[in-house]
Amino acid sequence: MKKVQPYIRLMRPHHYIKNLFIFLPLFFSGRMTERAFALRTLPGFLAFCLVSSMVYIYNDIMDIESDRKHSVKCGRPLASGAAKEKYARILAGVLLCVSIALQAAAGRAGPLSWLYLTAYLLINIAYSRRLKHVAVLDVAILAAGFLLRLAYGAALTGIAVSGWLFLTVTAMSFYMGLGKRRGELIRQKEIRQVLISYNQGFLEKSMNMCLTLTVAFYALWAAENGRPAAGGFRSGGLLWTVPLVLLICLKYSLDLEGDSDGDPVEVVLHDKILCALALLLALIVSLLLYF
Repeated sequence: MKKVQPYIRLMRPHHYIKNLFIFLPLFFSGRMTERAFALRTLPGFLAFCLVSSMVYIYNDIMDIESDRKHSVKCGRPLASGAAKEKYARILAGVLLCVSIALQAAAGRAGPLSWLYLTAYLLINIAYSRRLKHVAVLDVAILAAGFLLRLAYGAALTGIAVSGWLFLTVTAMSFYMGLGKRRGELIRQKEIRQVLISYNQGFLEKSMNMCLTLTVAFYALWAAENGRPAAGGFRSGGLLWTVPLVLLICLKYSLDLEGDSDGDPVEVVLHDKILCALALLLALIVSLLLYF
């Protein structure tokens, strides 16, 4: 088991939480309980998880030497020697083959889901090889990962994504990407080449802009979906979730100001209050949309 653990860590399964964005089009459409849509989305989710793991493995292979010089990343499986590069490459190939099989089961809705999954893979390979060193473009690619998840989920089900929801995810994704760079700039400037092109003032101003837009776009989505429904105001309460979203954003921002490197997954998973607020929001929206 000890020999397997480094390769499991290499896959970074805790980052699968980001792939929940795939379910957003289905969830917000109010059709999450329909079996046909669930059967398409679940294997697609698994396929995306495996592709994202393959991307992480590829990135770690590319960064072995730089990670060994890093005070924290030197503990990663490949940099520390706990995992062998040869076996890591084999694992990446296996993950790709299994993800293709899962995608074949999920992708009956049309070629768009294949396109988005392939785009995610190719963009992230390009990011690992070169584009992560290009200022602003690197943050745009981080944001594009979330948008491709959203579009992929929509393609699997054939459910259109609301314009306001798309803009909300866009602004939020840029905010998280900029926050990640800010954390890296403050704590490890000597390592990441692209950080030379950034300064703290630019990142914080851009983060404030994106955070404001996130809340504004979500409020507009809630208002649009809070119109009177037949027989009453079933979804009218969505507008009342805006203060909770604002509270979540404030708590996330406070975490970024603390002892955090800005990685969205690490921020969320290490803050129990933030997790509780997010679960509360999901519960309230579920009650308003489905009951």
